Amino acid sequence: MSVSAVAADSSVCAPLAVLGRDVTVPLVTGGEVTYAALDYAASAPALQRVWDDVAAYAPYYGSVHRGAGYLSQLSTDLFENSRVTVAEFLDCREGDQVVFTRSTTDSLNLLAAALPADCQVFVFETEHHASLLPWRDARVTYLNAPRTADQAVATLERALADRDPYGPALVCVTGASNVTGELWPVKELAAAAHAHGARIVLDAAQLAPHHPVSVRELDVDWVAFSGHKLYAPFGSGVLAGRSDWLQEAEPYLAGGGASRKVARRTDGGVDVEWHDTAARHEAGSPNVIGVYSIAAACKALTEAGFDELVARENHLIAKVREGLAEVPAVKVLSLFGDDAPRVGVISFVVEGWNSSHFAAALSAEYGIGVRDGLFCAHPLVRTLLGSDPQTQGECGAPEAAPGEKSLNAIRVSFGAGTPDEHVERFVRAVKELVADGARWNYRTEDGRCVPDTTGA
Repeated sequence: MSVSAVAADSSVCAPLAVLGRDVTVPLVTGGEVTYAALDYAASAPALQRVWDDVAAYAPYYGSVHRGAGYLSQLSTDLFENSRVTVAEFLDCREGDQVVFTRSTTDSLNLLAAALPADCQVFVFETEHHASLLPWRDARVTYLNAPRTADQAVATLERALADRDPYGPALVCVTGASNVTGELWPVKELAAAAHAHGARIVLDAAQLAPHHPVSVRELDVDWVAFSGHKLYAPFGSGVLAGRSDWLQEAEPYLAGGGASRKVARRTDGGVDVEWHDTAARHEAGSPNVIGVYSIAAACKALTEAGFDELVARENHLIAKVREGLAEVPAVKVLSLFGDDAPRVGVISFVVEGWNSSHFAAALSAEYGIGVRDGLFCAHPLVRTLLGSDPQTQGECGAPEAAPGEKSLNAIRVSFGAGTPDEHVERFVRAVKELVADGARWNYRTEDGRCVPDTTGA
């Protein structure tokens, strides 16, 4: 469907209200402009609805699970009802557990700590470091980047069939790439994993904010995501799914809340009986505000309707992709090709430009915030750029000075709170920078390209 056709489609809803939508920022060339936040893949702005819900609860703040007072009881109910809300949002199965964590990274490290002995882990090199790196105590097989969805499934099937010895195994896969935005064949990969006696965990950090995620329909064993990508404030995350490995593992953190009973032994030691519920891995005073904000975001997105949100996002994706396609110097990065379904995450390089320089110019001269670098997915970006995927790099900006070539990329990302004007300004800015160059001088400072104001 073309941009004009989508624009005329009444199913395309208005953007959801988010914090910061009216913030203005100074331009290095003079004046101010409303900030265009186009770095949703790193952290999406909090929904105004979520912020309002949290503010309404704040006066009733109380410690959960431990207090007899009214506010503690109210907070405990809110905390546990948030667990129910998240389970419904993910369409969890009966018996699944929802464990609250700090982030997707924390969730996957928790699961890594709960793996049974001799478990083998299979992960594509295309993963974000949050799902690529936690498996340090397991035997890990890193799979090469596939170039089609079918190739991804075939690659996994071969690897699982060839594993030796045949024992417990876990597959970790992203739902949507944080680099290309492309959707992965999660349901087919789950079927392949189960056919070979393996389990699968879905990194839904980039998927859950954009599309509905059903644990039941996808038939994944676990799903992990972060609140700060789901339009909630920083500091909260979720690991949801099967309870058996989690119940059999030692607590992720030892302390109050994880223990059911603690008693001294006659020999002077301590006996501990750990909870077999989600509390087993939630020791300490939990982030009640963070947990409630995730639940509030789940409710807000559900009530807004994913069909409408997806239609609007596809409208924005079409605007950006069609605009970039008109600039020959721009190369959009992709694994599965132009026709692959995707979320609002697009990475690209510009011929003749250092990525940090280009991103700095977008910010300083147009008030547009994007991301540049390797996006904490170094092997994938290196592969997409045609360099050695084993080459080391940094998550942030390159060391190259303005005008010098760098093996990094630029990423624009957007979502439910993005107005049309932001992506239209972005496309116009790309065209102007490529055609006319930057209007300001830039220099490298601490590895980042910044406007040179020494002579201003």
